[in-house]
This record gives sequence, C-alpha cells and structure tokens, in this order.
Amino acid sequence: MNSLSIFAFFCAISVAAASKAYPSVPGLDSGDCSFTGDETTLVPPRREVYDDGKIYDISHRYVPTLPVWDSEEGLGHFLWLAYSIKNGSRANGSAMQIGAHTGTHVDAPGHFYDNYYDAGFDVDSLDLRLLNGLTLLVDVPRVSNITAEVMKSLNIPKGVKRVLFRTLNTDRRLMFKKEFDTSYVGFLEDGAKWLVENTDIKLVGVDYLSAAAYVHSVESHLVFLESREIILVEGLKLDGVPTGLYSLNCLPLRLVGSEASPIRCILKE
Repeated sequence: MNSLSIFAFFCAISVAAASKAYPSVPGLDSGDCSFTGDETTLVPPRREVYDDGKIYDISHRYVPTLPVWDSEEGLGHFLWLAYSIKNGSRANGSAMQIGAHTGTHVDAPGHFYDNYYDAGFDVDSLDLRLLNGLTLLVDVPRVSNITAEVMKSLNIPKGVKRVLFRTLNTDRRLMFKKEFDTSYVGFLEDGAKWLVENTDIKLVGVDYLSAAAYVHSVESHLVFLESREIILVEGLKLDGVPTGLYSLNCLPLRLVGSEASPIRCILKE
C-alpha cells in the first residue's frame, strides 16, 4: 500500500468517527482530509470522538490560546523545537514550559494545604482507582455557581463515587477563550460542604480551570482537599457529550513533589 492509499485509509476512519453532536475545536480541525498537492503535504487527523461516540476525549489541546489562571494572554508560545532536523540534528526534539495547573489537570491535597505538601501528598500519591472507573456526567442548572441548593437538586444517588459537572462554562466555551474569566461557574463553600457531607463522591470533575468559584477559591478548595480523599479534575472538555454513565480513564504525570499535573482523560461507553 503506497503512502497515498495509507493516508486515504486513515482519513476515512477519521471522518467516520466525526460527530455533529461533538464539534471540532475551532481553527484546529478543518475536517478536510485531502492532500493539498503532493504526497509530502500531509494533513493529520485530530479526533474528538472515536467509534461513533464510544470514546470521547475530554481533555483540552495545549495551544497558545488556552486560558491560564489570572492571565489575559493565554498560554502563549509554550512549546519550541530545542533541536531540529532542519538545523542539522539527527531528530526533532521539542521542549516546553507550562504550569502544572495548565489546561485539563488534576489537583493533589498539597495544592492548598502546606502540611500535606511538605508530607509528600503530591500527584504521584493519588489513587488511580479513583481516577479510573464508572463515572456520572450531569448537567448543572445554569445558575451562577454550585451551591448546596444546586447540589440537592441534582439528586445524585448514594454510592456514586465520580461525577463530572457540566455547567454554563461549557455553554460559554470559556476554555476556548484565552482571556481568564473570573465569572466562571464553580463550587461555593456551602456547595462543596454539602457534597462532602451528603454524597459518596470522591472525584469531582469540572469544565473550567478551578472547581472552586473565583469568589470562594480558597474556601472551597480547603473543603474538598481537607480529607485527602477527594480528587479534583479541572478544565475538562465536556461539550457535546450526552449525560449519563461512562467509564472514565484519567492518567496524570508522575510528578514527584508537584501538587498538580496535566492529565489526559477519556470517557468510554
């Protein structure tokens, strides 16, 4: 099979996996899988959905316009070729510089508790059994923040350990806007307390850079992380995914000594 045939084969797979309910990221996925001239001009597929919705990638791509906490400039040019074939090297080798809380990421207890940080409760100590398993995706009422009343209204059954909360953040596509927006939806302190005291949830997933609302950034994090039993996964990409039960797979980097890590998350039917 020549290179043109191979490209056409993989392109057909990519197109078949596309879904109108799960749009491509603006500016990054044209949907055009054709050659632009000769066989050396290749267009790689960039997928959001696999196998007609059996697998959803719910992690955000790391691009210069990705929003960063308290910044109007976004991530910027974080990635560069440290050495390259064009400059005479035998291979291409990239380097990057990003914060551990950039994009889709996970928080460890040491994020807001200095004694936990000193004791070594880093991302390498997180329980992979909690980061992987049966998960409920729910739509939060489109109100300003997640309060105790909002949590009550969701009627999340006892026994559910992992919940992904889709909010107005997804509707507003805040993770696709490089300017950090303090009006994002998150947990107020009473909402976090209600979750801790009245549910069995041990993994909280949210669709912006923080599980805690901006006005309760410290207070809500302290509630969630105090017991060291709840894991926060932040900055998830939940647009177009139907609500319901999924198998969640999330894997952070093994960053010893770090209170956070970028994480790749997928949902499987």
